[in-house]
Amino acid sequence: MNESSFVIAAIFLAMLALAWVVLYFGSRWFATRQTRTATSAQADLEGMFIFTDARRIMSINLAVLIALPILAWVLTGNLVLVLMCGVLAFVAPRFVLRFIAQRRLRQFEQQLPDALMMITGALRAGASLPIALDSVATEGKPPISQEFALLLREMRLGVDFAVALESMERRVPLQDLALVTAGMALSREVGANLAETLESIAKTIRAKLQMEGKIRSLTAQGKMQGLVMAGLPVLLIAVLNVMEPEAMAPLFHAWYGWVTLGVMVVTILVGYHFIRKITTIDV
Repeated sequence: MNESSFVIAAIFLAMLALAWVVLYFGSRWFATRQTRTATSAQADLEGMFIFTDARRIMSINLAVLIALPILAWVLTGNLVLVLMCGVLAFVAPRFVLRFIAQRRLRQFEQQLPDALMMITGALRAGASLPIALDSVATEGKPPISQEFALLLREMRLGVDFAVALESMERRVPLQDLALVTAGMALSREVGANLAETLESIAKTIRAKLQMEGKIRSLTAQGKMQGLVMAGLPVLLIAVLNVMEPEAMAPLFHAWYGWVTLGVMVVTILVGYHFIRKITTIDV
């Protein structure tokens, strides 16, 4: 009896020690990752002229990471959905930042032809290139006005024009902007007519954007079909769960039901990924 009690106590102490080690190192890893994620997010947002505090970003991330699984547990009581919501809240900030960056790049790309025509008009009116760039920075709308204003500030601080253009190209990784910066640098080196060069580039970019708009309109039906096909199984499960809760209970409370849900999620994501690949055409 004493030996068995000693063994039980030893096992209990070992489990406590293991739990303490896991909690200690897990909490340190989680805190380090959250700090690194918040700092990286702050740097990315500052690159998009969105200024905020890293502590605020970390607080929002922690609030979502705690609140979303609790909400899923209160509404469904399903451990699988709680774990899925926890994973979703854990990786969501990266996708949110990517979405904001892509939307900003699209806005910049849409504004670029008008900005080039504004620069061309100012150059033909007799203005110098810095004054023409300043017209875009003062009269344009964000995000293009922010980038050109930063370009002018770098030039006024003594940065070479070509270096400032390369810096803007790194901040805004667009092929259209690379074409513009290459045209500007080449015109300054060989002494070509910069106004005509920028006007030609603006027409090319505008034609490209029109073609991309036509392609998006033609592929919109396929993308919508992908969304409908991906959401149909989820909607069907929700309807059947309301109509026949007893028959659907094993899907949410048995291990084979969890495996079925996992396989279903993987197949839906793979199918939607391939549909997006097929309907996404680069010009």
